Amino acid sequence: MEQDLVESDGKSKRNCTLQWSQWQLLDSILPTGGFAHSFGLEAAIQTRFVTGPDDLKTFISHLLENTGSLILPFVYSTTMNPTLENWQRLDRILDATLTNEVGRKASVSQGSSLMRVAASVFAEFPSLKSMRDASIGSGTVSFHHAPVFGLISGVIGMDSGSSQRAYMFITMRDVISAATRLNLVGPLGAAVLQHQIAPVAEALTTKWMDRPVEDACQTAPLLDTIQGCHGYLFSRLFCS
Repeated sequence: MEQDLVESDGKSKRNCTLQWSQWQLLDSILPTGGFAHSFGLEAAIQTRFVTGPDDLKTFISHLLENTGSLILPFVYSTTMNPTLENWQRLDRILDATLTNEVGRKASVSQGSSLMRVAASVFAEFPSLKSMRDASIGSGTVSFHHAPVFGLISGVIGMDSGSSQRAYMFITMRDVISAATRLNLVGPLGAAVLQHQIAPVAEALTTKWMDRPVEDACQTAPLLDTIQGCHGYLFSRLFCS
């Protein structure tokens, strides 16, 4: 009985420590370069696809649906099986799936930064560093963001439901942050907007979660097309 209590207390402490790592993965202070990307919002504004707060809300809803249908399967699959072989396989599949060059480069840039930061920050999980070291320069991995995020989530003990919700959250957070810097909405308005869209994000996450990569698909191809125009903008604030 006493031994069971000691083991239970030790497990509880480990779980609490893991939660701090999981929260840090979502912290905007983590230098992964996410705020350098607008997910096509800057191009949408310059092409007059988004002209005000109402259009912005619609844009974010479509972006979240596209993220859920196309990207969440990769987050889910790597979280459930965070091994080197599975991660590399899913990274190659996603690289072949993304046809938008702007979005593909943004995914690689953010994923590479996230893996580099995670390997240094979460030093108590040496497998992250070893997997990164084994993949750098191999030419077999592009370090796309979604598989990297799922891999790290799985290694640090985050369950698949939480990892998928977390990915949708950071997507919503980053695009609303971009909207603030593009003067579509003020800081307080951005906070209100994020709270208003949260139920939509939850509904879309529930709709698309726990799906295999074979089910990955585009639901808003127009957004993908608009983001592809980003490189042709005469002046731009964001990388994508």
